[in-house]
This record gives sequence, C-alpha cells and structure tokens, in this order.
Amino acid sequence: MAKVRRLTPQHPEMFRARVVRSERVSPSMQRVTVTGPRLGGFPWLGYDHWFRLFLQLPHQRELRLPEFTGAQWWQPYLAIPQDERPHCANYSVADYRRRTAELDIDFVVHRGPTGEIEGRAAIWACAARPGDALALLDQGILFDRPHDASEVIVAADETGLPATASILRSLPEDTVGRLIQEIPTDGDRRELDAPAGMTVSWVVRRDSASVPGAAALRELRRLARAEATGYAFVVGESTLATEGRRHLHRLGLPKERITFSGFWKHEAAVAAA
Repeated sequence: MAKVRRLTPQHPEMFRARVVRSERVSPSMQRVTVTGPRLGGFPWLGYDHWFRLFLQLPHQRELRLPEFTGAQWWQPYLAIPQDERPHCANYSVADYRRRTAELDIDFVVHRGPTGEIEGRAAIWACAARPGDALALLDQGILFDRPHDASEVIVAADETGLPATASILRSLPEDTVGRLIQEIPTDGDRRELDAPAGMTVSWVVRRDSASVPGAAALRELRRLARAEATGYAFVVGESTLATEGRRHLHRLGLPKERITFSGFWKHEAAVAAA
C-alpha cells in the first residue's frame, strides 16, 4: 500500500536555537519564533512534523544537552543530574521558513484556578525573550495517510491545533474529509489553509471546567459512518485519542488506518460510555 512518506529519523539531529520573538496570537496560544545557525537545514516535511524541545532551567546560565549517538538519547538525558537536566517536552512545528531559518512553536496557555499560567513550557514561552536558548531534537512525522485514502478525518483538542493546521495545508488539493478542532474560546479560531473538500468544524469548549478533548470527542461520535478506505488522525488529551479511535474502528475504519496519540492526560479525564 502506497503511503505518505513517514519519517522517524534513525539518527535524530539536535538543533540549538535562540528565541527571536514571543507573541500571543490568540487568547490561548503563545507563539515563539526561533532561529539558529543550522536551523536553515531543518528537514521539514510539513504535516505534523514534531520534535522534542529542550529548555534551559531558570537557574542555569547555559543550556546543558545530552550527548548521544544514533537514536539513544533518553538514557544520556536521564544521566544528567536533575538540577541540570533541561526540561523536555514534545511539540509540533507550527510553521517553518527555510530562507530565514525561522521556526514557529505554538504553546497552549493553560491557566489555573486563579488565572495563573500553568505548565513549565507555557510559563517559559510567555516569558521568553530574544536570545533565550533552547534546542530541538527532530522526530519526523506521525501522519501516515495512505495514498489511496478516500477521505481524511482529523480530530484534536487545542494541543493538536499546530499539527492539524499544518496537516491541512500539507494535504493534496483534492483531499476530502473533515477536521474537528476543539478550542477553549471563540478567539482561538484561526484562518486555515485547507483543501476545498475538507470541512472544518470548530468546537468551542463553553464550560471552562470540562475536560479538554471531551467536546471534540462528542462531535466525533456524531459521525455515523466512516469509509473503510479512509484515514483518520486523532490527537490531544488521551481520552479523545483512545475513545476516538475506538469509535472510528466501530464505524468500520481499520485500525491500521487510524493514527492516534495521547499528547497528554487530564487528571480528571474518564472515558465516556
């Protein structure tokens, strides 16, 4: 079966970079633009191209990175003393401009009960200043649409929005299907460059106390059919990913034609019956 080229680098490359600018692009999204001496050679494939992001700890004067060869970076990372070990998290490329060697990273701005920003990466992004150091470890793409896919179904919460936006502008122009995209507020809608045959459904999470991903899952479960020759990509909070996959498989979509990934897990998330 012919498929979109899927890259998981055998020898992932680490790219050192520095912040160019940081700006709020919507109520729930902070965009940090970075560049680096070798970032013009980043092997960007479009779609949901993702990377592991390494951030300098607040008390550090320099960013310390694991020394590794091949794909075995995890153990060298853990071998770094905890008080020197950089924060590591997974992110998708929001946009990339090879000519200027600039890469955009979108961070979801989560807030606690009193409005404080939560999460080490989001706190870093909102306080980032030009020149701040970071590093990116290339990880390739997960999106694995067969070339013979008759339709494409994509569902995500806001943590998947950078990936879904990039996927839509990377799809062939004749692609048909649907995107179900959950966002925290109306202000988080954005213009999407999508094929004419892709229907975009924005699902706004009206209840701030509800579990992220639950609204997208409810919308996905309204689908009464899925073509056995289609393809689906379901990402975000773990319940959305796992239960979304189950629903699509029950509709007749083979498991090997569903890519699903739980980017994170909400402590209160439970699978709805």
